[in-house]
Amino acid sequence: MSVTFLTSNPQELLNSFNARIEQTEAAGKITTWVRSEDKLFYTHKAVEWANKAWFSPAVEAGKLTFNIIKPKNANISTTVYGYYHGHLIETFLNHFDKMFSVGQATALATVNDVT
Repeated sequence: MSVTFLTSNPQELLNSFNARIEQTEAAGKITTWVRSEDKLFYTHKAVEWANKAWFSPAVEAGKLTFNIIKPKNANISTTVYGYYHGHLIETFLNHFDKMFSVGQATALATVNDVT
């Protein structure tokens, strides 16, 4: 499963997502997603969802895509798929609704997902 946001500036959208995660002031800060130590991947921050899956972003012409990656030595359940994808779209709707025109999730894993 992947999440794709159609946008005229995918790098700016990704940079804005990163900035909101990393910002120090509370107003507008994204508190539900965290970046990996190497800053390449994202996981949910809530204790019950943390590290159950990871997203890897890909910037392409006209779109920003997040592919899901399973954690080491574990599979991703349908519930985790649904939660991660739905919550990422919700986060982008709440914070960046003016920066993309469409946010969509695939129903099944795609070739770029690592499941």
